[in-house]
Amino acid sequence: MRRTSFARWPCSIARTMDLLGDQWTLLIMREAFNGVRRFDRFQAELGIARNTLTERLDRLTGAGLLDRVRYQDRPARYEYPLTEMGRDFFPVIAAIIRWGDQWLADSAGPPRLLRHLDCGEAAATAIVGCTQCGGTMTADNVLMEPGPGMVT
Repeated sequence: MRRTSFARWPCSIARTMDLLGDQWTLLIMREAFNGVRRFDRFQAELGIARNTLTERLDRLTGAGLLDRVRYQDRPARYEYPLTEMGRDFFPVIAAIIRWGDQWLADSAGPPRLLRHLDCGEAAATAIVGCTQCGGTMTADNVLMEPGPGMVT
């Protein structure tokens, strides 16, 4: 069965989901933010099949979220550090963690905490804010409207 591509849709959500829309890709990004850089370590942490991991790493490097850097010649082995574009994805990961912690965590509490290194607190959460006034943006005070890239 052929997968529908959303890469050219005039929608940032559709384009992002076209790139990152499967569970493995987001989990690979989570591990990259946890400092994992090598193929074997991604595989060990996730229990992912080698062919699936290879495909997802190729997709993430091709899209520019991860870099592919050789660290050994014989045999050739590579590390996959986050790029600037990949590091810029952190707020998305933090938002998914926050939502999952609020709605899906079991009674023991969140499985992972985000510790803010500047203040040392483990109370960090994702907050979407207005770049103009600094106010918090929620579903109740935001209107999605067509932008300059919308094709009508």
